[in-house]
Amino acid sequence: MKTFRRLCIAVITVFLLLTAGLNLFLVGVKDRNEGIYRVEAKRLVDEIAETGNYDLEKYPHIMGVFTGDELYRSDEHYLIIEAGGTLYRVEYTVRNDQHGIAAINCIFGALLVLMIGLLYYIRGHIIVPFGRLNNVPQELARGNLAVAIPEEKSRFFGKFTWGVNLLRESIEDSRKKEITMQRDKKLLLLSLSHDIKTPLSAIKLNAKALAKGLYKDEGKRRAAAESINTRADEIERFVSEITKAASEDFMSFEVTQGEAFLSVIITRIDARYAPQLAMSGTEFTIQKFDDCILSCDPDRLAECLQNLIENAIKYGDGRRIEISFDRMDGCELITVSNTGCTLETKELPQIFESFHRGNNADKVQGNGLGLFICKRLMGLMNGEVYADIRDECFYITLVVKMA
Repeated sequence: MKTFRRLCIAVITVFLLLTAGLNLFLVGVKDRNEGIYRVEAKRLVDEIAETGNYDLEKYPHIMGVFTGDELYRSDEHYLIIEAGGTLYRVEYTVRNDQHGIAAINCIFGALLVLMIGLLYYIRGHIIVPFGRLNNVPQELARGNLAVAIPEEKSRFFGKFTWGVNLLRESIEDSRKKEITMQRDKKLLLLSLSHDIKTPLSAIKLNAKALAKGLYKDEGKRRAAAESINTRADEIERFVSEITKAASEDFMSFEVTQGEAFLSVIITRIDARYAPQLAMSGTEFTIQKFDDCILSCDPDRLAECLQNLIENAIKYGDGRRIEISFDRMDGCELITVSNTGCTLETKELPQIFESFHRGNNADKVQGNGLGLFICKRLMGLMNGEVYADIRDECFYITLVVKMA
C-alpha cells in the first residue's frame, strides 16, 4: 500500500511539473509574439525615413498609420513613432492568448481529476482487495486451512477469492479423507496382525512337536503336517488382505460425466504446449481430425492428455511429439506419440501401476503416477487407455466414447 501511495504521489507530481512547464513555455511564446509589433514599427520608421512612404502589407501586425489631428484619437493598441521629423500613430494588433492558455489549463485540470479518480479506483478495487488476500497463499502452504478469506464483490477478485475458497475446501476434504483412510488401514492392519497370531502359534506348536518326535504314530505326524499347511494357508490369506489393503487407492478421483467437442479440448492442449515446445525446439504436430462430441469429463480428459504430453517431454528425446486421431466402434482414439523411447516392451503391462517407473526413468524426476491417474480417469469415463512401442517411438492411446 505504501509503495502504491508513493507511486501516486510521484505520478501526480510529474503531471503538475509538466503542466507548469507547459504554462511557462506558452507564456514565453506569448511574450515573444507581443514583441513582434515593435520590430515591425522600427522597420516602418526606417522605411519612411528612407523612402518617405510605406507599404502596410509588409507588416502583418500593424493595422494602420495616422498623423495630424488623428494622432492621439484611438481606442486601439497604438504607439507613437517619429520618422523624418513627423510623428505617427501606429496601431497594432496583439493576439490574445490568455483564453488559449486558460483552456489548456482547464483540460489539464480535468485530466488531473480523471487521473486521481482512476488511481483511487485502482486503489479501492485492486490494491486494497489484493492486500487483504496477500497472506492467504502462505497460510494455506503452511497448512493453516482456517485462514480467513474475505469475500470480494470486485469484478477483479470476486472469482479469484471464490476459487481460493474452493481450493481450501478441497484441501481440507482431502486431508479428512486421508486421515480417515489412514485410520481405517491402521485398524485393519492391527486386526489382521492379531488374527495372524493364532495360526502362527499353532504352526509353532506342531513344528516343535514334530522336531522333538513327540508324534510316534505316522497318522499323527501326517495330521500335524496338514495342520501346519492349513495354518500357513490362513496366514497367506491374511497376508493377501494386508497386501490388498496396502495397495488400495490412496487417491480419490471425481469425474463429472458430460459432453464436449473434441476441437475444444485439443485447442486447450495446443494453446498450453505449442509455445513451450516451440521454445525448446521440439516439433509438436497435431494431425487433422474430424470434430465430434465426446462423452467425457472435458477437464479430466484434458488432464489425461496433459499427463501424456508431460511424459513425452520427460522421457522422449525432444525431437518430435505428435497427436493423431482415429475412430473405431463409436469411439474416438486419441494417440500421443514421441520419439526416443528407451522403455522395454516387457515393461508395458506394468506402466499403468501406481508408483511404477520404467528403466528409462533413472535420471528423470517423477513419482510414477501419471499413467496410473490416466488409467483410473479413463475407466471412470467409460473409456480405456493402452500403450505400444514401435520403431523406438512410444505410442499411448486414449479411447473415448462419442456421444
